[in-house]
Amino acid sequence: MTDHTHPERGGVLRAAIIGTGAIADAHAQALRATPDGELVAVVDRDPDNARAFADRWGGPAVADSLDALLAAGAIDVLHVCTPPGVHAEQAMAALEAGVHVVCEKPAALSLDELDAMTDAASRNDRRLAVVFQQRTGTAAAHVKGLLESGALGRPLVATCQTLWYRDPAYFAVPWRGKWATEGGGPTLGLGIHQVDLLAWLLGDWASVNGQLWRLARETEMEDVSTATVAFENGVVASVITSALSPRETSSIRIDTELATVTVDHLYGHGHEHWRITPAPGVDPAVVDAWAALPGDEEPSGHDPLVRDIYAALRSGDPLPSTATDPARSFEIVTAIHSSAATGRTVTREGLRDDADRMRSLETPVVDLRR
Repeated sequence: MTDHTHPERGGVLRAAIIGTGAIADAHAQALRATPDGELVAVVDRDPDNARAFADRWGGPAVADSLDALLAAGAIDVLHVCTPPGVHAEQAMAALEAGVHVVCEKPAALSLDELDAMTDAASRNDRRLAVVFQQRTGTAAAHVKGLLESGALGRPLVATCQTLWYRDPAYFAVPWRGKWATEGGGPTLGLGIHQVDLLAWLLGDWASVNGQLWRLARETEMEDVSTATVAFENGVVASVITSALSPRETSSIRIDTELATVTVDHLYGHGHEHWRITPAPGVDPAVVDAWAALPGDEEPSGHDPLVRDIYAALRSGDPLPSTATDPARSFEIVTAIHSSAATGRTVTREGLRDDADRMRSLETPVVDLRR
């Protein structure tokens, strides 16, 4: 067992990336922009891919395997950028070796796996951060502050839409479209980003009614899901995820007593994507105060998320709210599947009683293909 002191607090954190597919470039770029971290190693099951990636990002060492990398004791943080089916195994190996983990979503194939990962982090006094970069950005932080302070009045009703388009070739990738290797369909792989942003803004969920639909694609799982999510603060939200929508959009709308908040974007948002519309009769001076964004604009993305994670790791402070609660949105996705399987409303307290969905999201899907 690795000694769990904190030598990293005195210097730059040494980072490695496992998995050198497309998303790994975003992590490498974020590490390049982070003063508290340095990319020192990469590993991939294809050595040629690893070497090409290393050449592209300044020549970090190419490790023969994750086991060898961890055994060498040469890193403080592992970025897991592999397909979802191996996230839990790789993350837990790193955590047990005394290494912090930054893991791409979905963090695991099931809540059981994710619970095991968070337990390993706690047991080894390490941090597990799951990448939900849409929580970041100065506009999102501003809106969260307005909602939490009560400045917009009580939130009442919301919509959350992930309407994306994935052609049949997308599902033909060997690990996609299969419960055993992808873990879930678009609700887990695509819609979880907007679900996570909604829950980050509104807080803990209370109950879910959900349905899964297969309308057009050759896949084991859904290509569309619909759900009603009630939050503990009383907000009722309609959530839809689609992989069949040619005009793509990612949208959240929250109606409060005093205003409507909307964000309409696709894969990331800046100030121009957010809008606050006052209810009739709200004092214009109050509306002006809502619009007063502090500081310089920063859009959402991997850069601010990784920067803030590394600053916390290096100082020993708790992770920022943009990197905490890794299970919250996964719980909502699991509850959608559980509700679809049982035909019942699923509560947060009762979710973990569905042992089948805890082990796997595999769920019967309503097939309406023609």
